[in-house]
Amino acid sequence: MLRSHTCGELTKTHLNKEVTLSGWVQKIRNKGFIVWIDLRDRFGMTQLVFDEQRTPKDVFKKSLLLGREYVIQIEGTVLERESKNPNLFTGEIEILVQKLNILNESVIPPFTIENQTDGGEELRMKYRYLDIRRNPVRENLIFRHKVTMEIRNFLSDANFIDIETPYLIKSTPEGARDFVVPSRINPGEFYALPQSPQTFKQLLVIGGIDKYFQIVKCFRDEDLRADRQPEFTQIDCEMAFVQQDDILIQFEEMMKHLLKKIKGVEINSFPKLTYSESISRFGSDKPDIRFGMELIYLDEVLKNKGFDVFDKSETIIGISVPGASSFTRKEIDSLIEWVKKPQIGSKGLIWIKYLNDKSFKSSIDKFFSNDDFQKTIKKTKSNPGDLILIMAGETKSTQNQMGVLRLEIAERLDLRNPESFAPLWIIDFPLLKWDEDDKRYHAMHHPFTSPKSEDLDLLETDPLKVRANAHDLILNGNEIGGGSIRIHDSKLQKKMFSLLGFSEKKSKEQFGFLTDAFKYGAPPHGGIAIGLDRLVAILGGSETIRDFIAFPKNNSARDIMIDAPSKLEKDQLKELNLKSFNK
Repeated sequence: MLRSHTCGELTKTHLNKEVTLSGWVQKIRNKGFIVWIDLRDRFGMTQLVFDEQRTPKDVFKKSLLLGREYVIQIEGTVLERESKNPNLFTGEIEILVQKLNILNESVIPPFTIENQTDGGEELRMKYRYLDIRRNPVRENLIFRHKVTMEIRNFLSDANFIDIETPYLIKSTPEGARDFVVPSRINPGEFYALPQSPQTFKQLLVIGGIDKYFQIVKCFRDEDLRADRQPEFTQIDCEMAFVQQDDILIQFEEMMKHLLKKIKGVEINSFPKLTYSESISRFGSDKPDIRFGMELIYLDEVLKNKGFDVFDKSETIIGISVPGASSFTRKEIDSLIEWVKKPQIGSKGLIWIKYLNDKSFKSSIDKFFSNDDFQKTIKKTKSNPGDLILIMAGETKSTQNQMGVLRLEIAERLDLRNPESFAPLWIIDFPLLKWDEDDKRYHAMHHPFTSPKSEDLDLLETDPLKVRANAHDLILNGNEIGGGSIRIHDSKLQKKMFSLLGFSEKKSKEQFGFLTDAFKYGAPPHGGIAIGLDRLVAILGGSETIRDFIAFPKNNSARDIMIDAPSKLEKDQLKELNLKSFNK
C-alpha cells in the first residue's frame, strides 16, 4: 500500500507515530521558511508541514515545486498542531514531512476543487472526474451507495432473489422510443435496449422465481424534460401469488426501513388515495401532502351571481393559502402572470383576502356580496389572514392548473421542507386512455397491467371506465415508483392487445413468447419498479437526479465529457450494414 493511514483518520492518539499518507494537494501556504499543505483524499484532509529547519533540505526544496491537485505520497511524524481547527476531524494534528514522492503532477484545474466552486454546471460536467473530487459530489455518490446497499440487503432478507436480465432485447412498439442496436451478425436486424425488464421478470415468475429483484439500468429515447436522463436506474421487483395489498405492504416496509436507516425518520402513516380522489383533492396524481391547500369546489356558492367568468365555466375551484392575506398587490400580480404562462395555460386568477379584522378585499368586489364571501370563507374553511385563490374553466384543465399553482405557492412559502417525508400510494388508475390523434386506446401503465376483476365486463361495453389493478408510489410530490398486478391469463392478455390496436399477428410477433408462456401454468403475480435516481435525490434533500449520478447526461442527452453520441466511421457503418443520411 502507498499509505499507512487515510487523510481523515489521524488524531492526537497517533502523536509521534511515523505514518505514510497519499492524496491530492488541496491548498498550499508558503511562508518562505515553512510550507503548509492540506492533503486530501476521500476520507478527509490532513495538514502537512515542511519546515526549513526540521525537514531534509531536498524534501523542503521539492515541496516548493508542488501545485494544486498534484498527487503525492509523504512519510512523516504526527505532531500536535499549535493552531487547531475544530471544524476538521484531523484538526488537532499535523504531519512533519520527512519524505516526499510526487506520484503525478497536475495542470491548473478549470475550476476550484472546493465545496463552493466557481465552475458552472456545463464546465463541471465536461470535467466530471474533477467535480467528483469535490466533497458535495463525492458525498452524494457515497449516499447513493448507502441507499442502494440498504435496499439490496432489505430485499435479500425478504427472500427476493437478485437476477440479471438481458440488455440486448426485442424492440416493442408501446411506451417511449427504444434505443436500438444494430446486429453485425444478423444484417438488417436490430436489438433494443430495455425500457424495463418487464417481460423478463414475468417470465422469471412463471419459471418459479416467486420473489425477484434487480437494480437495473433502463433506457428511453424520449424528448427530455427537466431532470430526466436517457439512461436511468430502477429497483425492479416482481412477486408471485400476491394481491395488490401484499405488494403495497412489502414496499411500505422497505420505505419505512430506508427512511429510518438513512434519515432517522419514522413513518407511521402511509395513505392510499384513488386516482380520481387525488385529482379531485390535489389536482395531480402525484400529490405533495406535506401541506394543506387542497382544492375546494365553489360552484354552489359562486355560480349564477352575474359574473360571466364563473357562470359560463364548467367548474370553479379555489385554494385557501394560510396567512397570505399579507401578500402585496405586486406579489398577487406576479402569481397572476405566472398562471398565464403557456405551460400553465390559465386565463387568469381571482383572489379574495380575508383580512385579520374579518373584512374582505377582492378582485371581484363589485360582483359579489359580503354574504357570498362569507359562504366562500365557510366553504374553504379559511381563517382571518388567509388568501383565497380561484380559477374557473373546464374541470380537468382547471384541476391541473390549480394543482400546479398549489405547488408554486408552497415553494414561495417554503412549505416543501426537504427533510420532511410524506409517502403515499395512488391506486385505481384508469386502465386505458384514448388518443384522439391516433384514434385508439393506449395503456395508462403498460399492456400487461391487469384490470380490476370487478370491471372486467366493462372491457366490452365501456373500456375507459375500466380501472387498473395498478399502484404508484409517491414521495413528496414525486412519482418514485409504479407497478401493478399483471395479467396472467393468455385470453385476457390477447383481449388487452386487441383493445390497444394490435392485430393477432402483430401481438404474436411482439409478445408471443410471453403469451405462450402463460399456457404453462403462469401464477398470479405483480410487482413494482422504483426509480433509484429519483428516490436517492429526494432522500438526499434534492430533486435534481444529476447530482446523484456519477456521469450524467446534460439536458440535450449528451455526455459532454466523452462527447457522446458521436458519428461512426464509414467502415463501421458498412460493417453494420448501415447508411447515414446526415451530411
